[in-house]
Amino acid sequence: MPTRREVLIGSMLGTLATGLPAWFLADPRRANAQNLACAIDAKENLQFLICCVNSNGDPISNNCPGTYDDVADGGEAIHPEDASMAETELSWGEKTYKAAAPWGSLSETMRARTAFIHHVTLANNHGDQPKVMRLMGATKNSEMLLSAYAKELAPCFGTVQNEPVALGAGSNASELVSFQGRTLASVSPTQLRQLLTGSNGRPSFGGGGRSGGSSASVVTLRSIRDKYLDELHKLAQQDATGVQTKFLDALSLSRAQTRQLAEQLAETLAAIDNDGVASQGKAAAALIQANVSPVITVRIGFGGDNHSDSNLANEVAQHTDTDNGCAGIQLILDELVAAGIEDRATFMTLNVFGRNLNDSKASARSGRDHYGNHSVAVVIGKNVKPGVYGGVRPVKGGQLGASGIDSATGDSVPDDGGDIPRLETHVAMARTVGVALGIPEESVDGMFNTGAGGKVISAAIA
Repeated sequence: MPTRREVLIGSMLGTLATGLPAWFLADPRRANAQNLACAIDAKENLQFLICCVNSNGDPISNNCPGTYDDVADGGEAIHPEDASMAETELSWGEKTYKAAAPWGSLSETMRARTAFIHHVTLANNHGDQPKVMRLMGATKNSEMLLSAYAKELAPCFGTVQNEPVALGAGSNASELVSFQGRTLASVSPTQLRQLLTGSNGRPSFGGGGRSGGSSASVVTLRSIRDKYLDELHKLAQQDATGVQTKFLDALSLSRAQTRQLAEQLAETLAAIDNDGVASQGKAAAALIQANVSPVITVRIGFGGDNHSDSNLANEVAQHTDTDNGCAGIQLILDELVAAGIEDRATFMTLNVFGRNLNDSKASARSGRDHYGNHSVAVVIGKNVKPGVYGGVRPVKGGQLGASGIDSATGDSVPDDGGDIPRLETHVAMARTVGVALGIPEESVDGMFNTGAGGKVISAAIA
């Protein structure tokens, strides 16, 4: 029996060499017109997803755009007083918002495709992260949101596998992803490099580490490409439909593309030497280039579980860290740019909960506690209209929390003043991200139980 490594590498070889999905190479005559048309459209319309999952409930939502606005009939959100976190006006597309200075770590190009969607998860424990990824029971068949996305995207991309890949979860069970009820093991960047590395320490797509490095793997890929494509074109000449012929022409890689892709993947994987954020970005970019999975999770710190955090020092430290916080997001995006796939992938954050914005502890700047009434999803992609969607308003006892949202404008509104009540903002965020990934809205609707609520924030879609 072949090992899992051999199966994975074998599937990747065919996909890498030709650009055609593994399921099509296995039995091209069984491919249906819907899948073929979907894969052709995916070239331009659909997005891979990189999602930052963090069960710490880091205070990422406490210092981002939307928490510095004037709040009617409520107190102000509390922010660190350290000069490195100074309130700063930054452009997000054509608009300007106030945010903590580290958000300026995002390049202007990326800020022009970044949305901040304020929402509630209603979770209050670190172990609730899996529930949050199931939208607290709103998803159909209790499927995790990321896996629901993957099910829609995988047939169109023709990825090696349908399941998401967790790069940043490590041994944290709360951050693992399940698929059809089966919990998936995490794969760290260094493990991924080892999986695809030959005995000389260079990535080898030629099988089992015997190809001797990237130059040999290029030759191997080129020969596989020629073999597969010659056979497929012979089949096409016999009885292929118009859609099948268009599919072959649209997705198959040229010899030059095969060489370039193999060399670029070898260089990217060889540069992975730890499991930090930058390496997670390299690994994610490689997985997308190799068409392994439509959804990949990473982990970026923004202050940790900071119940006791004098002067909010931990919050400041990770927000301003060059390997985490806002700069960490940019590290991920930089890897997408380096790979030339920044228009093919969307980034988002999905934390278990937020942190208190203005309770007595936050006001004393001695720490922040778990808070299910406010979180922020940072969503960055070419189909995203930049800006702030929703915001904060008094929700209970003078405490600030996520407000309702007007779907047409994205404005923060009182709970009864818009078409998305605050308790439905979590599902609304998920629906909106699905559409931003290029998934048809009717297919997004099918991910949720009847009565789940929420609606797409149309204002947030470019």
